Amino acid sequence: MKKSLLVVIVFLLMLTGCRTYYQREQEFHSYFRTGRLEEAAQALERSRDASRGRNQLLHLLNQGVVQHMLGNYAKSNDLFEQAFILGEDYRKDFMDEAIALFSNPKMTEYRGEDFELLMVHYFKAMNFIQLGDLDAALVECRRLNIKLAALEDKFTSENRYRRDAFIHNLMGIIYDASGDFNNSFIAYRNAYEIYRDDYTDLFGVSAPMQLKYDLVRSAYRTGFSDLGREYESLFGIQNPGNPSSGEGELVFFWQNGLGPVKEEWSINFSIIRGAGGNVQFVNEEMGLSFPFFSDGQSSGDLGDLRLVRVAFPKYVERSPVFTGARLVGSRQQVGLQLAQDVNAIAFKSLEDRMLREMSTALLRLAVKQASEQSLRSQDDRLGAVFSILGAVTEQADTRNWQTLPHSIHYARMPLPEGENQLELELLNAAQQVARRVPLEVTINAGRTTFRNFHTLDAKPLGAR
Repeated sequence: MKKSLLVVIVFLLMLTGCRTYYQREQEFHSYFRTGRLEEAAQALERSRDASRGRNQLLHLLNQGVVQHMLGNYAKSNDLFEQAFILGEDYRKDFMDEAIALFSNPKMTEYRGEDFELLMVHYFKAMNFIQLGDLDAALVECRRLNIKLAALEDKFTSENRYRRDAFIHNLMGIIYDASGDFNNSFIAYRNAYEIYRDDYTDLFGVSAPMQLKYDLVRSAYRTGFSDLGREYESLFGIQNPGNPSSGEGELVFFWQNGLGPVKEEWSINFSIIRGAGGNVQFVNEEMGLSFPFFSDGQSSGDLGDLRLVRVAFPKYVERSPVFTGARLVGSRQQVGLQLAQDVNAIAFKSLEDRMLREMSTALLRLAVKQASEQSLRSQDDRLGAVFSILGAVTEQADTRNWQTLPHSIHYARMPLPEGENQLELELLNAAQQVARRVPLEVTINAGRTTFRNFHTLDAKPLGAR
């Protein structure tokens, strides 16, 4: 028994001696944040060990983003499809789960947040659009529909992130561009209702004005004139109609800044022994109390403890440098409107499951402490070593998809057929132009052209 426990201790010490995922990937993140994309891609290629095992999903997601930004859309889609399959086929590894109880949740395979898995389809749709394959982009829309339905079934509370307005809006835009006006109307209407019922309260994001125009226009296009007039009255706008003869439209997506980073925080719990060999982990300041049930002997040992530290994940915002943007052409300009606050969704998603995170962390702590007391009963020195090891390995899972944008804005702009010279004006907090980015866009009459652009500028962690 003593020998087997010693083996466990040595094994766990080896695990804690390994560098974290982000330490290994520091070179990549440094290149990516500064826009050195070719070097970022090469750093990922050199990191072969990250392409397998517990962090494979993150590796694929990061590779997919970099290849997308480099314009290698087919390669990007191949990587994102691998990420999609990995997310769909995930099965718990019970050996990893057992190791995590003795160490920390970083020892398990990273599954991805719900919103992260949805964003896989956003990038795939963007890739297919740039490849000129709207049919394939619509396949991603249908996959999105399945994911969204599963998310809504999973969470019934209206105060949770369970429906995604931006994804429905994107679906409407793609259906619209493909000429499927009936489905585009349905998607636009769903998007508007989710912005109204969910996003305004949860994230402070209201329905973009462009969505309202698209909803009115699509209502008339599908013959729902009564609904069109109803929405016109509700929004205080008029049907914008279709582009003029000889014109097409540009739909421009601006991915602004960088999403949040997961870090670690901790709180102290008192352990109170109860009747029947049970204990309570209690933090009176936060009003938290979690029961732990076990046999009388181990819980009695746990009751000898008085104060313990438990680690949890938290998000830290990377505020974007630019607070707004507009597209400027020779005859007009349009402001880009906020459609998705990825940062806010990340914070809300973690908040929604924090009680579950706490319960899991305290179970991990209880297992460690019970094992320590069992070991002390055989050899006090080994028990002391295990106690130190337990403190060292008490870490939160701080993995997340860090190459996502902070937020996504968009605009629809009618333009004449042919080559068009535009500028993307990036605005600072005072709404002054901080940078101008020249853009050249080729427009086909009666068609929709898509472009997306990612500015990586972000303030230091936690700065506003």
